[in-house]
Amino acid sequence: MKIRPLHDRVLVKRLEENTRTAGGIIIPDTAKEKPSEGVVEAVGDGFRTEDGKIIPMNVKVGDKILFGKWSGTEVKLNGEVRLIMKEADILGVMEE
Repeated sequence: MKIRPLHDRVLVKRLEENTRTAGGIIIPDTAKEKPSEGVVEAVGDGFRTEDGKIIPMNVKVGDKILFGKWSGTEVKLNGEVRLIMKEADILGVMEE
């Protein structure tokens, strides 16, 4: 199944967090926090203004992003958890 976000929403796959600390200690699943980094998998058309104009999205498919800890709504697609969030919830795009 595929999903196409509407308006100014994006579909994000969370990136996996490191399971070891810099010192080599393994972090158990129960102590991990959910990562706040992800990769954009799909984007909507953009934000619609009151007069009907569409402002295009600033992010694109494949962008690596940072987002807030409680941003978005978790959905399950094909057995995998994804996030759908508004573009405004994205804190920044990570660039190499």
